[in-house]
Amino acid sequence: MTHSFWTNFILFLAGAVAAGIGLAGLIWPVAFHASSGIVLGDNPSLMSEVRAPAAALLVAGGFILASVRVARWRPAAIRVSAAVYLTYGLARVYSIAVDGAPDGMLLMAAAVELIIGGICGMMILRSRAAT
Repeated sequence: MTHSFWTNFILFLAGAVAAGIGLAGLIWPVAFHASSGIVLGDNPSLMSEVRAPAAALLVAGGFILASVRVARWRPAAIRVSAAVYLTYGLARVYSIAVDGAPDGMLLMAAAVELIIGGICGMMILRSRAAT
C-alpha cells in the first residue's frame, strides 16, 4: 500500500472524526445526542448502551490517528477505517429504508461515513490491484 500525503490526510481525518465523536459520546452523551434531536433521559441501561460504542469509536479513532505516525500500522488502519465508516454508513441507509429519515445531522453523518468509508475501500482495492 502506498502511503502518500493523501493516505495520511484521509487517515488523519478518519481518526480525528472517529475519536472526536467517540469522546463526545463517551463523556457527554446526553448533550452530544441532543444535538441530533435524540433525548437520552437518565436510564442507566440506555447510557451504558450509548457509551459502549462511543468508547469503541474512540479507541478505533486513536489507532487510526496513531497510524499517521506509525507507518506499519497504516494498512490495518485503512481497513479499520473502511470497516467502521462503511458499517455505520450502511447501517444508517438500512435504518432510513426501514424506519424513515432521521434528523438532518444524522443524514449528514451518513453521507460523511459513506464518503470516508468509500475512499478507504477504494484505497484497499487500489493497493490490491498494485500487488
